Amino acid sequence: MPEAFHSLPALNALRAFEASARHLNFRIAAEELNVTQGAVAQHIRGLEADLGVKLFERLPRGLALTSEGRAYVPNIRRAFDLISEATLLLLLRPEPARLTISVTPSFATKWLIPKLPEFVAQNPLVDLRILVSESLSSFQADGVDIAVRQGRPPFGAGLLVDLLFPQQIIAVCCPSLLPAGASEIAPAEIKDHVLLHDAHNLWPEFMEKAVGLKMTTQLRRIRFNQTALAIEAAVAGQGIALASRFLVAADLAAGRLVQPLGVEMRGTQDFYVVVPRKQRHPEPTQAVRQWLLNEGDETRLSS
Repeated sequence: MPEAFHSLPALNALRAFEASARHLNFRIAAEELNVTQGAVAQHIRGLEADLGVKLFERLPRGLALTSEGRAYVPNIRRAFDLISEATLLLLLRPEPARLTISVTPSFATKWLIPKLPEFVAQNPLVDLRILVSESLSSFQADGVDIAVRQGRPPFGAGLLVDLLFPQQIIAVCCPSLLPAGASEIAPAEIKDHVLLHDAHNLWPEFMEKAVGLKMTTQLRRIRFNQTALAIEAAVAGQGIALASRFLVAADLAAGRLVQPLGVEMRGTQDFYVVVPRKQRHPEPTQAVRQWLLNEGDETRLSS
């Protein structure tokens, strides 16, 4: 190889060589490539100069490959075949399945969103759209493929329903609210703390059923319209919040929150994964459904 040749030959020159080798005619090769015969001849001369070898014998009635040309052309054709195959595979790759999952804001913020990177890594062909709403979404009108909602059986006959989390209500606060050296707050001392309420307003029921005390109007309280906001206020040390155990599992494990009362209340509205029996995209929908259930199992085992 000549010392001056340090890079691959020009792609156009290689195309001209491959076409000319098939037809053994510059004119026909030029017609196939939609260029002039002179351009093909120029590409071949340049390629021969770069390689330092003669590829064709110019004959009165056409061309003939030299021994070097015959040795070179099979690999060049294989290279073009590989390029064509790679391009075809790229163009024919499956489009990501677009799925819409409907969840509540607190579920999205406290449980789903932190887990999404793992889902995306495991399911690269699922384009997941998160629809966040407190109200029930319609599978048909809103284009929802899968939903996570609180409720109680029975559900509609056209739905497949799986229990994701039982509703286990616990009280949580930041560690700094605990008395020095204590792991809990005595029930009688609840009145000394701000109670963080959400839209579910479960504090009166929790105090009566789980703690065994009746709520009094003298208790200090702050109200939020979403559970996630009450949880974040608890993390910030603003009071004691109530939440489903799975929503605060990560905060408890990380020590951002503690359980100041060693009791819990079993709720009546559990969390379910809901999909229609007739699904627009059955395979990816089942993949998302199974992933949610697997992650739910892991959350329960670790909390």
